[in-house]
Amino acid sequence: MVTQSNLLDNGNINVISELGNFKVLEHEKDLSVSSWNAVTEYFASRMNVRRRQVMIDLKGGSYTLQAGAMQWMSGNITMGSGVTGVGNFLGKVVASKVTGESAVKPVYQGEGTLMLEPTYRYILLIDVSKWGTIVLDDGLFLACDSSLQQKVVARSNLSSAVLGGEGLFNLSLTGNGIVACESSVPMEELIIVTLKDDVMKIDGNMAVAWSGSLDFTVEKAGKSLIGSAASGEGLVNVYRGTGKILLAPTSKNSIVNTPEQSDSQTSPSSSNSDKVLNALDKIGDVMDLFN
Repeated sequence: MVTQSNLLDNGNINVISELGNFKVLEHEKDLSVSSWNAVTEYFASRMNVRRRQVMIDLKGGSYTLQAGAMQWMSGNITMGSGVTGVGNFLGKVVASKVTGESAVKPVYQGEGTLMLEPTYRYILLIDVSKWGTIVLDDGLFLACDSSLQQKVVARSNLSSAVLGGEGLFNLSLTGNGIVACESSVPMEELIIVTLKDDVMKIDGNMAVAWSGSLDFTVEKAGKSLIGSAASGEGLVNVYRGTGKILLAPTSKNSIVNTPEQSDSQTSPSSSNSDKVLNALDKIGDVMDLFN
């Protein structure tokens, strides 16, 4: 039998959200400071820049993690690769090249507790059953119930990936279970948009996740390219159909700096030509696997 003390009963650690067997722990402030970073850590905690961790109580279940996400585990827990054969492994390698996720996601099962590595990003716990199929933005996936079906979905056309800034391929999840995501935007700021045979147009890559039932394309903001350019909007991301969208009010790609990182770090910005090159690089990586 394994017990933990000074964890959930620690006054500096709060359970800020819980769903299924997932708990999100937040360290109210960083107590491991020295004289040279005490001021930075103090103001970081005041501005909600805090370490957060996901704790999973397995209870005989099976859970899939992003590679390298596990910090410690206690109890009778076994770990597997989730690879069932050579063909399955090659498929996972191809998927990792185009989605940015790890090629092999370890699977943990048994009885006990699983603690994930701390992060300064915000943790979103999402019940996939309420979405039918949910499509995640690149790099969001952290952990999920292994019962969820994982699939790589491609954009309907190249322009929606290159010009829309949402990536050429994305990870989708289907089934009954919970997924934990790392986001640069907290759940309290995310806007939930529900469409019923309607259209949502977004200027910029502000969608964090969306229903797999929605059709995503990139179109002109106006009736013509000249009119779109004159309005200052240009191209917009368009979601059509019935489903939901998790929308960030600020850029979802804004960098979440840790207190240890330099204040001089700039937020990422890329031109359409950069997006084209990045998309072509991903395609080239996949082609290299078969050469």
